[in-house]
Amino acid sequence: MTDRVTIAIDAGIADVRLSRPDKMNALDPAMVQGIIDAIDRLRVEPGLRAVVLSGEGRAFCAGLDMASMASGGSGNALDTRSHGPANWMQQLAWGWRALPVPVIGAAHGIAFGGGLQILSGADVVFAAPDTRMSVMEIKWGIVPDMAGYALWRGRVRDDHLRELAYTAREFTAADGQGYGFVTHIADDPHTAAMALAREIAGRNPHAVRAAKRLANQVADADAAAILLAESAEQAALLRSPNQVEAVMANMERRAPHFAD
Repeated sequence: MTDRVTIAIDAGIADVRLSRPDKMNALDPAMVQGIIDAIDRLRVEPGLRAVVLSGEGRAFCAGLDMASMASGGSGNALDTRSHGPANWMQQLAWGWRALPVPVIGAAHGIAFGGGLQILSGADVVFAAPDTRMSVMEIKWGIVPDMAGYALWRGRVRDDHLRELAYTAREFTAADGQGYGFVTHIADDPHTAAMALAREIAGRNPHAVRAAKRLANQVADADAAAILLAESAEQAALLRSPNQVEAVMANMERRAPHFAD
């Protein structure tokens, strides 16, 4: 897609890769814009069922390229809501959570600072055993940003998050799994993520999207709103062509054929 982010789409699965391996995929203005452009494209991509997000080279993402961002900056004010509830930098991570289809992160090497936030935008995260992670911002005298707190709410245990935000301490993939940053540890996280994406792509795409919409409400909405949303989603799915096809495929012991 750009020299910073590549997208390959096959069978409804988008294989998205951060592609600045010589800098461990650190975030300079071109990388930031490339990621946002990728999110914008995927939001309207026809037939999309799932996204796998990974990094080329030795790392997932080393966070901000401090020299590059300090010299040019983003050019966008922090208080400008350029992408719905998010500003330009928050959209790097929040945009993955807001995509209508599941996003599966595949991390290796390091995921520091903004790299960890981008990874946290994924619905499910696979990480290699030797992956190093850090909520890095306090090292630079600032708070975790790029939508971190909004993404970690309900996912990362509060006391662990507070400690990590106060100290910038590095932690392992195994620690990250215990804290809530990592879903699964895999020797080859990209292969594992692609396998899960294929499994998801074989389910009713309307039901999968509905499930993500409901999951995205859990942290914010009260029980009454969630119950009402659940009923509305279920009513729209019941007896729809894809729901009928799911039932028939199970009864006939065959692979389903869903329409987008």
